[in-house]
Amino acid sequence: MVKIQRKRKGMIMARHGENIRKRKDGRWEGRYGVYDQEQKRKRYHSVYGRSYDEAKKKLTERKNRLLGDKEPNAYSTDRKDRGYSAFTKVLFSEAAGEWLMEVKAKRKPSTYVKYLLTYQKHLEHIFRETPLTSIADAFAQKKISDHLSLSMQKSVYCVLNQILKFGSRKYSTPILALKRPEAYARKNPVNVFSRKEQARLISALYRETDRFKLAVLLCLHTGLRLGELCALKWEDIDFENQMVIVSRTVQRLYVEGYATKTVLLETLPKSDHSRREIPLVSAVLEQLWHFRHEKEYIFGGDKALEPRTMQNYFRKMLQESGVEYKNFHTLRHTFSTNCIEGGTDVKSLSEVLGHSDVQITLNRYVHPSMDTKRRHLDTLSAFYGQIHGQIHGQIYGQVS
Repeated sequence: MVKIQRKRKGMIMARHGENIRKRKDGRWEGRYGVYDQEQKRKRYHSVYGRSYDEAKKKLTERKNRLLGDKEPNAYSTDRKDRGYSAFTKVLFSEAAGEWLMEVKAKRKPSTYVKYLLTYQKHLEHIFRETPLTSIADAFAQKKISDHLSLSMQKSVYCVLNQILKFGSRKYSTPILALKRPEAYARKNPVNVFSRKEQARLISALYRETDRFKLAVLLCLHTGLRLGELCALKWEDIDFENQMVIVSRTVQRLYVEGYATKTVLLETLPKSDHSRREIPLVSAVLEQLWHFRHEKEYIFGGDKALEPRTMQNYFRKMLQESGVEYKNFHTLRHTFSTNCIEGGTDVKSLSEVLGHSDVQITLNRYVHPSMDTKRRHLDTLSAFYGQIHGQIHGQIYGQVS
C-alpha cells in the first residue's frame, strides 16, 4: 500500500515531485507538462488510473514517449513521425553550438561571452553526448552541482533552458522546460552603507579629493554602475543643463583571437533603458568643473578607467574612513535606498537607475534601514499614544 503524506477536504494530495493525486471520483490522476510552441507556454495534460500504480505507470510511459520514444508525438503540429524521430537523435552539444552561434550574431558581445563561459564551464562536460530530449528535471538537478552559488545556479539553468527552448523551436517539437531548484527562493541579504558609514565615507571623500574620490562621490549622487562610471567622457557631462548622459560602459571580457585572457572592451550600456540622462546637483558639478582636464575620459585620461583599479582604490577609501569593506555596487544600493527614504517616487528612481521595470527597483535596490523602520514605528507608537491619551482623558473626566 502506498503511503500518502497529506490530505485536505477528503482529497489525497500529490506527493512532492510526483504530481500524482487521488481524485474525489476515486480515480488517480497524473499530470505532466508539455511546452506549447504556438502559445509559448507550458500546458498540462493528465493520465488516469484506477490505482496509484496504474496512474504512475501511464504517466511514466507518457513522459518517456515525449522524451524519446519513436512513436508519433500527439502534440507536435507538423513533422510528426519524421521530425520527432529526428529530434530525438540531436545531441545537446549540437543544439548548444547552433544556439551559441545565434546568440553571437544577435546579442551583445558581453552576453555571448557570459553564456559561452557558463556553457563551457558548467554544462558542456556534463551533457555533451546526452540527447536533447533526455534532459529532464531530476536528471539535470542530479548532474548540476548544488555547491554552486545561487547566482551561478540561476545562470546555469538560464543557459540550459534557453538551449532546450532553441531546440524545441528549431525542430518544431515540444520539450519540457526545467524547473529551478527550491533554493532559488532564498536570497542573500544585500548590504547598504548605514548613515554613520556614509558620514565617515563622505568626510573622507572631501579630504584631499582626487579623481577616484570624485568617482565615488558621483556614484553616491547618481547610482551609476561601475562600468558606466569608468567609461564616462567629458562630452557626457552637460554643465549647462546640469546632467550626465550615460551612453556606454566598459567591462573586461574574454575575446577570441587575443593572446591575453581578457580584454577591456567599451560597449553599449546593459539595455536600452540604461541609456539615460541623470540630473546632477550643484555640489557634484562644482567638483567636476574643478577637476576638468583636456583628456577624453574623466577618470581614465586617454582611455577608460580599468574597473578593477577603481575597486582597489575604493577599498583603500573605506579603510581610510574606518568603514567595513563592502563591494563597489553597494554604492548603487545605498543611493537607491537614500532616494526612497528621501521621498523620491519609484518611477523616477527606476529611470535614473536605468531599469526596465519598477519592480526591479523595488525588489533589488530598495532596502529600508533600521533607522527608517524605527522612525516609522515611532510614528505609529505616537499615534497610539495620542489615542490612549484621549481615552484616558475622557475616562478621567467622567470620574471627576
